[in-house]
Amino acid sequence: MPAEIVDVQSSANLTAIQQQILEGLQRPAGQKNLPTMLLYDERGLRLYDDITTKAPEYYLFGAEENILKMHSTDIVMAMHNTTGCVPGETVIELGAGSLRKTSHILRSLAHAVDSPSRSPPITYYALDLEKRELERTLNAIDTDIGSELTGKVQIKGMWGTYDDGLKFLKHSGLHASSAISRLARTAVLSSSFDARDLSPSSTTSGSDTAEATSYDTSPPSTPEETQPPLHIMFLGSSLGNFNRADGAAFLHSLPLRPGSGDTLLLGLDHDNEKDLIEEAYNDPRNHTKNFIMNGLRGAGRALGNETLFSEDKWDYVNRYDAIERRHEAFYKSKTAQSLDIPSYNHPVEIQANELIKIEESWKFSEVDAYTLFSESNLRPIQRWMDSTSRYSLWLLERPAFIFPLLKSPNACNVAGELVLKKSYSSSPFGIPSPQEWENLWAAWDNITLRMIPPSMLFQKPIDLRHICLFYLGHIPTFLDIHLSRLLKEPHTEPQGFKDIFERGIDPNVDNPSQCHPHSEVPQRNEDWPSLQSILHFRSRVRARLLKLYHDVDSGTLSLTRKIGRVLFMTFEHEALHAETLLYMLLQRAGSGTIPPPGFAIPEWDSLVKSWKYIPPPVEDTVKLGPAVVELGRDDVEGEDELEDHSLNVKDHEFGWDNEQPKRQARVQEFRISWRPITNGQFYDIFKVNKDKFNVPASWLEEDGQFKIRTLYGPVPLSVAENWPIFASYDDLSTYATVKGGRLPTEPELRLFYDKFECGFEGGANHGFRNWHPVPATTGGKQNGGKGHNGGVWEWTSTEFDKYDGFVPSKLYPGYSMDFFDGAHQVVLGGSYATIPRIAQRRSFRNWYQRNYPFAWAGARVAYDA
Repeated sequence: MPAEIVDVQSSANLTAIQQQILEGLQRPAGQKNLPTMLLYDERGLRLYDDITTKAPEYYLFGAEENILKMHSTDIVMAMHNTTGCVPGETVIELGAGSLRKTSHILRSLAHAVDSPSRSPPITYYALDLEKRELERTLNAIDTDIGSELTGKVQIKGMWGTYDDGLKFLKHSGLHASSAISRLARTAVLSSSFDARDLSPSSTTSGSDTAEATSYDTSPPSTPEETQPPLHIMFLGSSLGNFNRADGAAFLHSLPLRPGSGDTLLLGLDHDNEKDLIEEAYNDPRNHTKNFIMNGLRGAGRALGNETLFSEDKWDYVNRYDAIERRHEAFYKSKTAQSLDIPSYNHPVEIQANELIKIEESWKFSEVDAYTLFSESNLRPIQRWMDSTSRYSLWLLERPAFIFPLLKSPNACNVAGELVLKKSYSSSPFGIPSPQEWENLWAAWDNITLRMIPPSMLFQKPIDLRHICLFYLGHIPTFLDIHLSRLLKEPHTEPQGFKDIFERGIDPNVDNPSQCHPHSEVPQRNEDWPSLQSILHFRSRVRARLLKLYHDVDSGTLSLTRKIGRVLFMTFEHEALHAETLLYMLLQRAGSGTIPPPGFAIPEWDSLVKSWKYIPPPVEDTVKLGPAVVELGRDDVEGEDELEDHSLNVKDHEFGWDNEQPKRQARVQEFRISWRPITNGQFYDIFKVNKDKFNVPASWLEEDGQFKIRTLYGPVPLSVAENWPIFASYDDLSTYATVKGGRLPTEPELRLFYDKFECGFEGGANHGFRNWHPVPATTGGKQNGGKGHNGGVWEWTSTEFDKYDGFVPSKLYPGYSMDFFDGAHQVVLGGSYATIPRIAQRRSFRNWYQRNYPFAWAGARVAYDA
């Protein structure tokens, strides 16, 4: 029985194409173009098949087919690992083409369904421009593998453009992007500016007002409570036909619901060698040329005269711009021409040798790819590369929240959507915007209200820390105290809250004796405030904070450096505490802590396979130095008190007291390992030297075997053997000694980072890109030799202590001073839970006590030259 084809074409399509052709031809010489869509008529699709079957130079098709042959089962498992196979789910392929590659995915989808039924649980739509080609390819699929799909995967066609298909999804009832989960509907603030009154309104809009609802603390919705998942496939590197800005906008427009289990499978070509790319798009047997030249017929046909462009007057030329990473295909006029277009008053003049662009294909470096995903509000779940590492398939999701690139104009709101930041600073290290606060609150509330079950609120996940409930109250109390001091106003809540939650546990404290001398916290559960009262308080404090921004915007309050510092300090204090709370919760993962909701559950076996494609470093170490390394930044907190409003506020970059002032350190020649110590490397030394080490707190022993703790529960050492290890300074320093080396100094590690760390935009594992470490990389040619450390702070042998020029903070005097005790070490870098603003600020310094077992810190080994 022929497959059903749904006609989703817009009546305006033909008119739009005509308009695009005319606009492109009217441009000045050297700027003319024709729409790429003209290439994909019925004949063009068959000519494209010739390229994929008869032109091995066109490596993109073969590379993608190689990935799908080898990994389609893993891809389908990763697509469904969070939700399972949900009856009614939709899979749609944009620009399906011949379906030859797609057949591998269809088979794997069928295998994911336990048993056939009268109503197949999965419906696959092949979207394309030509109806007869859809009929041909769908019938071929039915003939080839139809029996394997029966009762499991229903095959349908969708006839139209990308926009037509996506509009159909949104408006037909198949998929509604507004049907977001309860997690995404949740908001975080009170609507009132008055801290004495709480009056919830409807939703947060991402604007710079304080309007929002109070938080919904009910459990996260299950897939059964929401619409079945949508899985979009966009293969063939077709996104490369968009320029970078339009490509990001297109991906951003896809109806993927935040935190829902919806996915996107996206094919991207790498920034490969110039000669390889140019030959791929201009093979010696002219298959690509025939495909391109056919577009002239389509252009003439759209304008009312198929022979308008005489092919004998045109040639095909192509070129690759390696700097822009863009391939371009052109028609080259062999002679001067005058095109008489039907129903058009003026002929179009074409000069001899003039080029008319018909297609461009953008290629993607590592930085390009991660920038694209960030600007599209997408998070990579997993990546597969072909055997030559020339091409990648990415599985992506729209998570519950995301931290955009520092250079991005966007932040993420509580619904998981990107919103435009209202800029209060020209620097990402300046004054955070209200939208950035909302971004942080989405992360904080996901952790505190979604990952901590009620049964754990009154428990201490680790020794030396408070119960979980304390941190929910401490964060708004800390913010409220500093707002009251700044604005010379009363505190938001009765004194009891301040007494309980003011206790000054710094994000990096690991010794109770170092706490500030406030009153003791309650010893009995019934003496603590209720969760609802804490959330009520938190909402009022957040509203109070947004009132401050509102007053600045309205001119009621002048923005000063002191205001900016309070906003910076309280913002980063909350971010650091989120990380602290997570390493506490890690110790209870699998026996209490709930895995991160609104993010895909890792498919460990498949991930391990994909990590094997990460190229190892050519050598184990790299030689650096001698060099002079600059540390710190100039940010004089004492200037905040000056009443000179001409002081630079908008361009000012803030830092903590131990970051300033700038200073220099000389580094002698040394060698340092490319990658941090891994779990596997540590285990190899540990198993024969057990008397020298403690069992790392990040490990768990079960039935005589070690497993690695994750927020999804413990995983076998075989999964995490190439992850950087989390362990104490004492144990990692001992490891380095056994290996004949030592841990690097702060200036040495800083010098290494300056030369080789890729940063967040290059794929560094910060800002919840993953909720677990990943194998470190050395970058290779894909990122100019730079890589990332896998998502871990790194110990240095530098003691955390005073230095010449250090001045303690006036706003938070104990932030650093309380830990100048000879027991703490400087750590640099950032874990997977460190927000980009902190992880990417070059001058930021963290610290932990040397014997502290729970630190999310690893290390690399340094050797004297």
